[in-house]
Amino acid sequence: MNPVRSLLLAASQSDWLRRHATTNPAARRAVLKFMPGERLEDALRAGGELAARGFGLVVTRLGENITEAAEANEVTRHYVQALEQIGSAGVDCEISLKLTQLGLDIDPELALEKAAELAKRSAEAGRRLWIDMESTPYVDRTLAIYRRLRERHAGVGICLQAYLRRTQADLDSLLPLGPAVRLVKGAYAEPQSLAFADKRDTDESFFRLADRLLAPEARAAGARLTTATHDPALISRIQDLAASRGIARDGHEFTLLYGIRRETQTRLVSEGFRTRVLISYGSYWYPWYMRRLAERPANLGFVLRSAFSR
Repeated sequence: MNPVRSLLLAASQSDWLRRHATTNPAARRAVLKFMPGERLEDALRAGGELAARGFGLVVTRLGENITEAAEANEVTRHYVQALEQIGSAGVDCEISLKLTQLGLDIDPELALEKAAELAKRSAEAGRRLWIDMESTPYVDRTLAIYRRLRERHAGVGICLQAYLRRTQADLDSLLPLGPAVRLVKGAYAEPQSLAFADKRDTDESFFRLADRLLAPEARAAGARLTTATHDPALISRIQDLAASRGIARDGHEFTLLYGIRRETQTRLVSEGFRTRVLISYGSYWYPWYMRRLAERPANLGFVLRSAFSR
């Protein structure tokens, strides 16, 4: 693994660094490259500008690993209100969340109850609810809850991480459900026994998984691919693969992060590909931000320039 990436992922888990970064003006200024603000209103303001240019949206409130049931209740209420605000804004916007935001560390049944409520509310609003994937200790529990949610609600999607060695088997087990899958490379510190350390291996895993999701039998079962990478080579390969199978440009989807490779985002929309921008918000941004830097360590240059500019 790239040593800078390893260092950034280790830093993402440091409480000391989190406390100092979140009160540092330069760090707060630098994070605005990747999120428009800490409030839902900030995300929807930026999202409205993107929607006017033809983008769909996904929003997520940053935070994970809550320890009190009252916090799970608060997060659920927040997302219910978010759905109402999204409806009032009149934009094509979906919600994505982590199950540890809903109490997975406390009780899986609590997380399932809260996720089911939000899946129901999302379905009533005609929107998909996305379940994010977290680090490997949570994969089995997340997949188990996702399967139970899909028994009740068709409009629930799951995020899968291409760098995990297990993901091919996980995808094969999910395909009979006809899942909507948002495919990402992965951004947690994992041992080499569980995750590919080499970028080329991760890229090939990503393409194999996309190939599986775009296969005729998977699509006939209702599976849908959302490609979530900023890697231009992978994007091009997946576009070519879909075209070779006669899949229309709106027959699969791309989701890219706010503020990253904006020229790629604009190009995808202009070429007629269904494209969403994922906008994060919230005060718990430090670990998420460090993982974003780890995905592309070249962004450190931007951070350093921000730190020394007025």
